Amino acid sequence: MNDHKDAAAADHALKEKHRAMWAQGDYPALASELIPNLGAILVEACGLRPRQRVLDVGAGAGNAAIPAALMGAEVVASDLTPEMFDAGRREAADRGVELEWIEGDAEALPFPDNEFDAVISCLGVMFAPHHQAGADELVRVCKPGGTIGLLNWTPEGFIGQMFKTMKPFSPPPPPGAQPPPLWGSEDHIRELFGDRIADIQARKQTVTVTSFHEPDDFLRYFKSHYGPTISVYKSLAGDADKVKALDTALTELADAFSDAHGDAPSQMDWEYLLLTARKTREAGQSHKQAG
Repeated sequence: MNDHKDAAAADHALKEKHRAMWAQGDYPALASELIPNLGAILVEACGLRPRQRVLDVGAGAGNAAIPAALMGAEVVASDLTPEMFDAGRREAADRGVELEWIEGDAEALPFPDNEFDAVISCLGVMFAPHHQAGADELVRVCKPGGTIGLLNWTPEGFIGQMFKTMKPFSPPPPPGAQPPPLWGSEDHIRELFGDRIADIQARKQTVTVTSFHEPDDFLRYFKSHYGPTISVYKSLAGDADKVKALDTALTELADAFSDAHGDAPSQMDWEYLLLTARKTREAGQSHKQAG
């Protein structure tokens, strides 16, 4: 009993830490300024239809949930960090749509089994630390025959390499946690879901970012807007040498991924994996059950 309580307390503390990480900076602004179309790309790939009941997991400010609502779906936007919902509500109102906003942990979603016609996640569930738990929940709340759609940064792409660059400067991850960009590997996703999904369509694509003239511009922006980057720098507070080393490493990474032409903003192509699948009608609720 004590072990169970200790595990529950540790998980609660971990999720509070994640919530605080994403609440700092300004991820809603980053999503709307740098990658505004990714949610709509996922919605289109899923073939969502009017009146379908759709759940967006790790919805943030609704970069996929709002396009889904614009398609006429009945949408629930769920996220561990409800601090981002206000920006989403304003955007939804500006675009003339309504949706539900519900606080929820991607590893323990507050919804019944087989509740949704489609379960989607655009750069959301990939940041839940325990990948199998996140995958199990996506399957659990999706109706048999329903759609599961994911858009995640790849390990080889720019954001995946950014996390790899930051890792030596970061505190060690908690036991059982896995790197977010693994969700950008089709093999990893197939392993997580097993035979609980079928009709898998997966392709790597890139989003072009032209918001930064110089690598230093990228560094300043991510140090002020992106929660994971802000958290790493906070962990280095007081160690000027490590801060300088991380500055250099991230600037060099941005430079390596930039294609500059004269006075025009540099172009950066960020790779992601777009994957859609159908929940099999025989699917159990966990990977072990699926056998």
